[in-house]
Amino acid sequence: MKIFNTLTRTKEEFVPINEGKVGIYVCGPTVYDYIHIGNARPFVVFDTLRKYLEYRGYKVKFVQNFTDVDDKIINRAKEEGVTAPEISEKYIEEYYKDAAALNVKKANVHPKVSETMDDIIKFVQDLIDKGYAYESQGDVYYRTRKFDGYGKLSGKNIDELIQGASERTRSADDMKKEDPLDFALWKARKEDSEIAWESPWGMGRPGWHIECSAMSMELLGPTFDIHAGGQDLIFPHHENEIAQSEAATGKPFARYWMHNGYINVNNQKMSKSLGNFRTVRDIVSEFEPDAL
Repeated sequence: MKIFNTLTRTKEEFVPINEGKVGIYVCGPTVYDYIHIGNARPFVVFDTLRKYLEYRGYKVKFVQNFTDVDDKIINRAKEEGVTAPEISEKYIEEYYKDAAALNVKKANVHPKVSETMDDIIKFVQDLIDKGYAYESQGDVYYRTRKFDGYGKLSGKNIDELIQGASERTRSADDMKKEDPLDFALWKARKEDSEIAWESPWGMGRPGWHIECSAMSMELLGPTFDIHAGGQDLIFPHHENEIAQSEAATGKPFARYWMHNGYINVNNQKMSKSLGNFRTVRDIVSEFEPDAL
């Protein structure tokens, strides 16, 4: 079987690291609302890949995370007057209902950010110890320019990124950084009511990118077969995952990178921020889930 590998931009013969076994990590939902059909596309696409590999006789370990620590969850909790964990647990259950309607199997493991905090903190400290990260006013940032391979997944040119960063107005967070290109590994708590964990840098919570590196490597090892998600995650999310993971281990992170395309509405990507979305829940109330 040949796979189009985003990393090399070519179709490659699929050869797993361990014969007869495949490790796959797919970025899962941020659980603060019902999933729309743009969110659902990667779940259906990579569930199909998994089922096909199983049909071919491979033993597949399929990992799909839940991002249950996030600004959107915190804001939703404030709006509804409940805790952030109550919001995330509610929408994890709603995700399972929508996935089942679409005949998407549960992953072998569904790790949660909130349950991986010790590994995340250890990961961040390791990057500090190796000189790839630094603490600033309770935040921890990754030194993007220190990683020589930055941009190899997305094809982004670091000089153009530097120019773009220098041309935009610097935010309060940017003022804490050594370099505008550096990204957050750990965020200090802004107010006492915000969900947070103890760390060597004070109370806070992880940045988005570090979560997936910690969860995938904990469950699949420092190098695994396939990392997948929507094409909107190529940059910066997956690019940053590669940078921090390979800096920590000195090994290739994932052998094959697979990305599905967008669902477009009037030539625009479907997204909650644009308001041009339909939820799975709405559509399956009108039409057969198999049709969707």
